[in-house]
Amino acid sequence: MARTAASTARELLAASFSGMVFGFLEDGGQEFKQSYSSSDGSSQENEAMFDIEDDQEEAGEDEKDKKFWDNQNQILEATLCRTSSLETKIRSVTKETVKESGEAVCGCGKAASGCRSCLMREVSGRLCNAGYNSAICKSKWRSSPDIPSGEHTFLDVVDNSSSRKGEVRVIIELNFRAEFEMARASDEYNTLVQRLPEIFVGKVERLQNLIKILCSAAKKCMKEKKMHMGPWRKHKYVQAKWLGACKRTTSAPPLSMGQSDQLRPRPKASMLTVDLLGEMMPNMHCKAVAVL
Repeated sequence: MARTAASTARELLAASFSGMVFGFLEDGGQEFKQSYSSSDGSSQENEAMFDIEDDQEEAGEDEKDKKFWDNQNQILEATLCRTSSLETKIRSVTKETVKESGEAVCGCGKAASGCRSCLMREVSGRLCNAGYNSAICKSKWRSSPDIPSGEHTFLDVVDNSSSRKGEVRVIIELNFRAEFEMARASDEYNTLVQRLPEIFVGKVERLQNLIKILCSAAKKCMKEKKMHMGPWRKHKYVQAKWLGACKRTTSAPPLSMGQSDQLRPRPKASMLTVDLLGEMMPNMHCKAVAVL
């Protein structure tokens, strides 16, 4: 009887202990699930917060980029709109000469419009005929740690007509827009470049401002596209083209491009026609060519 009571007491004690263990495990499991669920929810909230911050950061960068390009366009327009009477007169002579050169043939046998050296001589000569101190300029610079060596040819006019203003130098570049065109450039940069004149005629100060605007835009474009910027696009290199030390060569007064026959090479004649031409045109000098 005593054994049965003791056995029953042990079973009740074991059952009570077992219930306590399972109860603890169940309570602990629920707390763990709640804790895990709470942690998982917090993680999702953090990810959502990071996504919002990334979106805000990207939106801020886009707004900053848009503001940069809008500002560059405004500065460019303001710079190009300003002009002086001297620049306007020189620009008029330059454009008129280039236009007339379209159908003429220069001494080298090429179309004058497609021969840069002949066209520059023609423009410079026309400007000299119009009373301006114009010359063909050749700049040349050595390489440095920042930029490679190079050279460039362009035109200029040096004006000393105003004692108050002193010497004024006007730069003429017949292929200005192409100097800043880039392959695989962004739409924003291309839009900026398309606003440049094909033929630039302007004072040194105006050219300095344009170089600063375009080089800054080129740097921004390369950064946005994650591309390497060539040293020939750098401000120092571009500035050396027109604003560095140069040699000025005054061009001889040219023949009028309107009279294209005078620009063609002298005709050649064979020995069979020398006597005949000599009788008909005694003042004409022809080069005799032997007929085999």
